[in-house]
Amino acid sequence: MDDLSKRALKGLARFQVALALIIFLPAWSLTYWQGWLYWFLFGAACFALTLYFLRHDPSLVERRMKAGPGAETEPRQKLIMTVASFSMVALYLVSALDYGLRWSHVPAVVSVIANIFVLLGFAGIFWTFRENAYAAATVRVERDQPVISTGPYALVRHPMYAAALPLFVATPPALGSWYGLIPALLVVTVIIWRLLEEERHLARDLPGYAEYRSTVPARLVPGVW
Repeated sequence: MDDLSKRALKGLARFQVALALIIFLPAWSLTYWQGWLYWFLFGAACFALTLYFLRHDPSLVERRMKAGPGAETEPRQKLIMTVASFSMVALYLVSALDYGLRWSHVPAVVSVIANIFVLLGFAGIFWTFRENAYAAATVRVERDQPVISTGPYALVRHPMYAAALPLFVATPPALGSWYGLIPALLVVTVIIWRLLEEERHLARDLPGYAEYRSTVPARLVPGVW
């Protein structure tokens, strides 16, 4: 196993441990089947994507490992990613507390359907990554980076964010919570904020992006926005 694989898999393992803690500690229950199902599916999807791209596009994995507020170079992006981090933590905390304290009730069938939407979100992210090897976790333009206009980019300009939206909105009901949708709306707001700032950056620094915007008018939803 090479160094990149070791770092990527260790990072994924640490993330899964942290995710388990933030799901099960606030719920204060190990019989939390919604938590176990979500945690398993989320981890399996992350693991499958990581293994696939370690084999087929290791440079993408390297780019994706540089993430978070500290990896950003622009102050506004640092702020956006800081708010995004707190929003994500709040999404899981509120959802788990909701389950543990029985604030709301989500039917089991709704939780199962929500998990399907989580997996569909991962499928959209996989499609995006396979089409765009420059899909870094930070906002930056690399030397000789092309404008990608094929695959999902022929439909919307930000397919990764379009796939992330149903994933995060479906997370609270997948975890058996309705109240978790409140911080989920904040996550959606932050994604749109980052998208708009990223567009400004790409239009300024990526040759051909202005023409691409005129060819593909939709940011997230074709025919809507």
